Amino acid sequence: MLQLPADLVPDPLQLVLRAAGIIAGSLAVGWLLSLFLFGLLKRYARREDAFLAQSVLRHLSTPAAWFLPVLVVSFTLPLTLLDDRPLEVARRLVETALLTTFAWCLVKAVDVVQDLVQRHYQLTDGDNLRVRKLFTQLQFVKKLVVSLIVFVAVALVLMSFATVRKIGTGLLTSAGIASVIVGFAAQRSISNLLAGFQIAFTQPIRLDDVLVVEGEWGRVEEITFTYVVLRIWDERRLVLPLNYFIEKPFQNWTRSTSQLLGTVFLYTDYTIPVEAVRTELKRVVAANPLWDQRVCVLQVTDSKERTLELRCLVSASNSSRAFDLRCEVREQLVRFIQEQHPESLPKTRSLSEPTDRPFTPLPDGME
Repeated sequence: MLQLPADLVPDPLQLVLRAAGIIAGSLAVGWLLSLFLFGLLKRYARREDAFLAQSVLRHLSTPAAWFLPVLVVSFTLPLTLLDDRPLEVARRLVETALLTTFAWCLVKAVDVVQDLVQRHYQLTDGDNLRVRKLFTQLQFVKKLVVSLIVFVAVALVLMSFATVRKIGTGLLTSAGIASVIVGFAAQRSISNLLAGFQIAFTQPIRLDDVLVVEGEWGRVEEITFTYVVLRIWDERRLVLPLNYFIEKPFQNWTRSTSQLLGTVFLYTDYTIPVEAVRTELKRVVAANPLWDQRVCVLQVTDSKERTLELRCLVSASNSSRAFDLRCEVREQLVRFIQEQHPESLPKTRSLSEPTDRPFTPLPDGME
């Protein structure tokens, strides 16, 4: 076997210092490259129309500051002249870091895509049915894509080690039995996941939908893989599993449109001039900006023993405006009746009939 002279054999300490210097220099070059690229991007992002650059700068600057140095190290690692075993260990570490940081960049790139979609479609618009459909699907697809990126990255990192590959090969032989066991153990989780797919694409509910569930009124705030968060009107949160919206009935007030009819009930005496109240209703509603000019009706819907039931129907563009409109109509009609027709407020009548029989005093001693 050919041996090098002793004076030509590299000193191990020199090899370690050389490798450390190359790795440190590579990291510094990658860091400076990241500063340079994102510095240029930051200058470009100062323009008002550079929304994409602003989003990339906001989401990708941190992961890229880790990814680029590791990428440079992966190219310069063979220059370290390390022995086979130390070089293999270093290569595994660099590959793991490279896969991890690259997956991080991909996850943040999904956030950039979400920003672009949200810029073109505003959820705060009045008639936002089409936007809510899109955002519901976007939220579910985003979670799915991020989960796939993380899953693939972890799988690639693990499969880069020979020991894990051997274990994986052995596990494949028992995958059938394992899948049956896992299926029974996680059948509710799997059913929730399938319900999530169904909700995302058939859309019985969407983000920002107005629902009445379990007697509570609220808006859909979040849809995850397993549950739905409903923001109740008093700032509470109602959390329900996805299966609930597949298996049980609920009210969706914005399924096809946000327009809604509001009802106001008044109970008055039989002497009420209905036509005068109807005229006042039209005057009150016409002057109110909450009314969408579709429906304004007053009808006598019931006659009870002591009162008449008057029902006012008014329309508004959404449920919140309908609620406020109902309250204002109720207040102003009650004030109108109090001021203009107080005799028509609900009352209880009693009739005393005179008697012709003379009054007979009680005998003494009797009370």
